[in-house]
Amino acid sequence: MRIRLDGIDAPESAQLCIANGQNTRCGLLSAIALDNRIGDQTVSCKWDEKDRYGRVIGTCSAGGKILNATMVADGWAMAYREYSLDYVPQEDDARSAKRGIWQTEFVPPWDWRKQKRTQTEAKQQAGCVIKGNISTRTGERI
Repeated sequence: MRIRLDGIDAPESAQLCIANGQNTRCGLLSAIALDNRIGDQTVSCKWDEKDRYGRVIGTCSAGGKILNATMVADGWAMAYREYSLDYVPQEDDARSAKRGIWQTEFVPPWDWRKQKRTQTEAKQQAGCVIKGNISTRTGERI
């Protein structure tokens, strides 16, 4: 089951940050950090609601630590203040210590998504929507 961690927002998988003048795949690094934090431990989650996309929203723990809080404390996610103030102290600490994404220049994930939506809408309005297929059998581009 996929669960959206309550009260936090991490960079999107395609999101880039700038570290030492170089693009860095901070969304991928965030996902790797969560995977490393979990390792082979059992994850336990509590939830009682779904978001507007039907995703379960929950608080999860592994190895006795709340993953929501540790992702923010390690600097790989931000407190999602629009929905919760629970992890603001962890974010403040991570920012001041320059952990995780706080070592980079980045756009908050919610603003990054908004930019992507705006860019997509602009392309659609300009008539630039292109659809294509590649045959898996022959490799032909259609």
